[in-house]
Amino acid sequence: MNSITFNRRTFLAGTGGLALAASTSGLARAAATTIGMIYVGPRDDFGWNQAHAVAAQALKDIPDVTVVEEENVPETNAVTKSMESMIQLDGASLLFPTSFGYFDPFMIETSKKYPDVEFRHPTSLWSADKHPGNLGGYFCYLDQAHYVNGIAAGLSTKSNKIGFIAAKPISLVLRNINAFTLGARKVNPDVKVQLIITGEWSLPVREAEAANALVDAGCDVIACHVDSPKVVIETAEARGVKSCGHNADQSPLAPNGFITGAELKWGTVYTAYAELIQKGEKLPNLNEGGYDKNMVASTAFGAGASDEAKSAAMGAIEELKGGAPIFVGPLKDNTGKVVVEGTLGLYDGALWGTDYLIEGVEGSIT
Repeated sequence: MNSITFNRRTFLAGTGGLALAASTSGLARAAATTIGMIYVGPRDDFGWNQAHAVAAQALKDIPDVTVVEEENVPETNAVTKSMESMIQLDGASLLFPTSFGYFDPFMIETSKKYPDVEFRHPTSLWSADKHPGNLGGYFCYLDQAHYVNGIAAGLSTKSNKIGFIAAKPISLVLRNINAFTLGARKVNPDVKVQLIITGEWSLPVREAEAANALVDAGCDVIACHVDSPKVVIETAEARGVKSCGHNADQSPLAPNGFITGAELKWGTVYTAYAELIQKGEKLPNLNEGGYDKNMVASTAFGAGASDEAKSAAMGAIEELKGGAPIFVGPLKDNTGKVVVEGTLGLYDGALWGTDYLIEGVEGSIT
């Protein structure tokens, strides 16, 4: 059992690796269960990539499992080369390419080429009527943890102005912003959430500028949905305001102002899939969950959380585990239009079509 990390694309280009792979593939497959992990950025980004890398670490404790990893792989044909090298050089039987843009067309095409290899992507993009059976998705519903973040933030703010920095106005991100806002306003109806959208998953300079602008506007809590919240959390801490995390544990970055964070627990999926592969059992094509399936978590409370915030947040987690909904209608968007007539359950498919900002958010998606 071990972990291997190197630049496979360079290796293959420089050695005629495909020919070598063909001769060694059978030997690699016979040795152990090999699982490949591919990251779009560095594994220590305090965000999306780190959440997956922490989960991959748990795989290394499973007997007879070998983990091969590659980081900084762009959402181009480069990921196809990385997948093929892991299959052909290492004998990987299960691949987790973890960035959004890897799925279409790269994972779809590669899964068709290698029908005996299982491919799983961290979204719910897979469809039985469109995609191969050895391809699939898994998703941790982080809106649940952002709702808890909102509750804790709503009870930790003094100005009733909370800043939120988001990457892109897509449904998944908007859903998290709205859940956060509903949580904050549930416990503190006077809260306003001021939103800045940067336009990309990772723009450190723009993220720092946004955080500073929100603090200058009177926000005393900053939350976010960007790939790596590191810059956002550090900027908030430097400005003396509180913060809520996203994707992974950022508490070490803000010893004075961190409240709590919304963490992805990919390890629950990865370890279960590794054990199924070892038993020769079929993997599910879709696997989704939140607190109820131990697929999301809240970061341990930091110094920025009030006692009232801690109590209310813990209570909310227990309610969510029991299935209590977040989006209880009727709900209006921030233009006054009713966007949710009734109540949407935690896993209601309608939430994937979120194209609005809920009442209480100051900002626009256009």
